Amino acid sequence: MTSAAVVSMEAENPWLNAQRQFDNAAAILDLSPGLREVLRDVRRELVVRFPVKMDAGGLRMFEGYRVQHNVTRGPAKGGIRFHAATDLDEVKALAMWMTWKCALVNIPFGGAKGGVVVDPAELSHRELERLTRRFASEISVLVGPESDIPAPDVNTSGEIMAWIMDTISMEAGYSVPAVVTGKPLDIGGSEGRPTATGRGVTIVAIEACHRLGTDPHGTTVAVQGFGNVGSVSAHLMAKAGFTICAVSDVTGGIYSEHGLDMDELMAHRTRTGGIAGFPGTRSVSNSELLELPVDVLVPAALENQISARNAGRIQARLIVEGANGPTTPDADVILEKRGITVVPDILANAGGVTVSYFEWVQDLQSLFWEEGEINERLERILRRAFAQMCEQADSHSTSLRLGAYLVAVKRVADATAVRGIYP
Repeated sequence: MTSAAVVSMEAENPWLNAQRQFDNAAAILDLSPGLREVLRDVRRELVVRFPVKMDAGGLRMFEGYRVQHNVTRGPAKGGIRFHAATDLDEVKALAMWMTWKCALVNIPFGGAKGGVVVDPAELSHRELERLTRRFASEISVLVGPESDIPAPDVNTSGEIMAWIMDTISMEAGYSVPAVVTGKPLDIGGSEGRPTATGRGVTIVAIEACHRLGTDPHGTTVAVQGFGNVGSVSAHLMAKAGFTICAVSDVTGGIYSEHGLDMDELMAHRTRTGGIAGFPGTRSVSNSELLELPVDVLVPAALENQISARNAGRIQARLIVEGANGPTTPDADVILEKRGITVVPDILANAGGVTVSYFEWVQDLQSLFWEEGEINERLERILRRAFAQMCEQADSHSTSLRLGAYLVAVKRVADATAVRGIYP
């Protein structure tokens, strides 16, 4: 293998990228070698292989993961994704990012993540339920309201969280609603949780525009990924005055320089199952969407979408990371040199885990809040975290990502120092 190929593999490996981002902050914070070693690796990684009975009567084996990066500041918290391309390194990176995300918004959780290597579209509804319940049983040695609390992620939903909650409850012999978040309201879910991540993207996008001296009204936006995060972000940003010019989903991408009507687009997607073919637009690929002439880019799909290969062609002046890890460290260097502002994922999409924290608290208390109160609390927390990130970035003359990491890593490092090492 050539050295160029090795570099390319490293650039696409999310775990190596996550460690590199941590190392940048650790160097500025001057963390001790021992503390760096503790924080740059995961605490636990569980790999499970389990059979699922198919509707046709046969068995099929699946592989799944649950990784805890750090639990110094509280129980591990992180979603579960069902995706054919997920692997252990991806889940480890996502777990580390969750640690920094929770620390940045200052909620008392550590970071975790889970995944199953599967394309849910290939399973029937009953097969998906059986897979979910068996996976929940396999990882039950780790999860619990005081230890590790899963939530929805890519290709998982409130219904899937309900199956996990029910499985853990059946094995415990009593209902354990606080074992997962992102549940339906009927079984202890929280008002505002389904839209929380997209709402958070909108809040920090507005804050970033204010920092840059830009009026959100009329500011053009492209959103890559039109799932829960992307669609809610686009809808709420449009309500806030942004002009959404392009979006993409699994059926393709669409672009109109004059802007898209979000209500009509949502209705089109409901009718047709996708956004492709929306009247008055031209088709664009996912890669083309990233390079469109817009003011703001919201990558809300998967990791490594903006890399050294395309960072030089990005035309947006502001990137708000709705997805986890959409920008590689090499791309960050290029974007920073070009004067493009990046609001990092550990803040931009932290709305979901923040309202998951609210849900967990409500479940433990059996006392629930109204949606207006939840949205107000969310905005207050994200705006405070945004200000703290900017303060660190400005005082060290660094990017917003590094500013966010300086806040988050210091909080976890300080907590580790205060607790000490057992025994």
